[in-house]
Amino acid sequence: MNNWIDITVIAVYLAGTTLFGCSFYFRKTAGDKANTFMTGGGKLPTWVIALSVFATHVSSISFLALPEGAYAGNWWGWVNSITVPLATLVAAVWFVPFYRKATSVSAYSFLEKRFGSWARVYASACFLVMQSARSGIILLLLSILVNQLLGFSYESIILVTGMATLVYSMLGGFTAVVWADAIQSMILIVGTFVCVACLLVFTPDISGNLQAAWEAGKISLGSMDLSDWGSNTFWVLFFYGMCINLQNFGVDQCYTQRYVAAKDERAAARSIWGSACLYVPVTLLFTIVGTLLWMYNHATGAMPPGLKAAEVFPWFIMNKIPTGFSGLLVAAIIAAAMSTVSSTLNSGSTVLLEDYWKRFFPTRAGERANMVFLRLATLVLAFVAIGIALSVVWIWGRDNNTVLGMWYVMQGVLSGGMLGLFLIGAFSKRTLPWHAVVATLCGFAALAWVTFGQRLLPLPWPLHKNLSIVLATVTIVTVGFLLGNLCRARCCGPTARCTPRT
Repeated sequence: MNNWIDITVIAVYLAGTTLFGCSFYFRKTAGDKANTFMTGGGKLPTWVIALSVFATHVSSISFLALPEGAYAGNWWGWVNSITVPLATLVAAVWFVPFYRKATSVSAYSFLEKRFGSWARVYASACFLVMQSARSGIILLLLSILVNQLLGFSYESIILVTGMATLVYSMLGGFTAVVWADAIQSMILIVGTFVCVACLLVFTPDISGNLQAAWEAGKISLGSMDLSDWGSNTFWVLFFYGMCINLQNFGVDQCYTQRYVAAKDERAAARSIWGSACLYVPVTLLFTIVGTLLWMYNHATGAMPPGLKAAEVFPWFIMNKIPTGFSGLLVAAIIAAAMSTVSSTLNSGSTVLLEDYWKRFFPTRAGERANMVFLRLATLVLAFVAIGIALSVVWIWGRDNNTVLGMWYVMQGVLSGGMLGLFLIGAFSKRTLPWHAVVATLCGFAALAWVTFGQRLLPLPWPLHKNLSIVLATVTIVTVGFLLGNLCRARCCGPTARCTPRT
């Protein structure tokens, strides 16, 4: 694939996206400049925000992992997508009005009002660490794929992609990020259709091979056994997906910031419904790509023997997709990575400003100082993400499967307590700050035990690791509710009233 046409297509995409994003730096904006950098001034079209939410949700992890999982197994990876409409319904009915009424752009200011500054710092720190790690892993996975296709070094791919994303995110702010997301999501969708079309054209006897895929169990959502919670069954993945997506739509700054940026509450709800209507079918196409790759190999036997599942998609792009279109597909994968990383940089700098700079240094938080801080924070977060990607390359190597497995464990550990803490804050009026501390510690202990318990004490354990975030959320909510009610009944007396922070 290393030819000048494909490289030109990729170079034009990178240069065009970067220059387009930077152009917003030179456009005049009225009002609070720092607020515009974080929310776009509430002037962004609904369809652009919808595409931005979609692009934030989809990353190169999804683009690579879903075809790999479908090729090696079945459609179990798509179960997470099935839960998105349910999470979107909750978000449209409850989360969007909640954040539209909030006085701060930060998703975590509510936790301080409810439980104190520790809760805000804890949740925002979890978000920053989790998203920085995610950005680093995304850049790493992108470098693995592009290295296989073009032969460029891992380090150069990480640096070029990371720096291009940094430049337009730092200069153009939220408006540049959202508009770039919209363009990147369209490139991603077009590239996915191109890949599906090529596989349909190159695979002989589609109907016969489709029957073979069905008989081989390739078109399945996994086991429906309600008694097996130790395997990756449909129900394990369903509840995992519900918790992850409720966390995304409910307490993830990358999403909540877009609710605030919409013109009004109705536009915000329409934008997340629009993103859901894109996310479910597009991720289904990612999954279908994996099944079509299996059908292609089953029909032709063209793939080299011993090829790993993670290497099948890159091999097909490199050897079978026509010149020019293969460059477009690589650009689509780069777009998936850049859209997620840029959202993380902008939302991360917003969290640092709102939850740390303004919170702990209010006397220094003037308009000019805020803008300088936002751009410096974007710069630092980009270097952290690039540093994580390079560190994994140098220390752990370039094994795609190892990196993906490591990320799934990290995601549960780094994000497990946020959703539960938010839920008890919103729905348990009797839960006091110290109740929330105890509940959060119990939830984190439950999460750690499911994730790492068998390494420390190899006893039979009935729960799959993907249920760690589910158990942590349930534990925090249960302990928080119980302590709140026990305090009212036993500590405060039958006639007294417990008054948590409001």
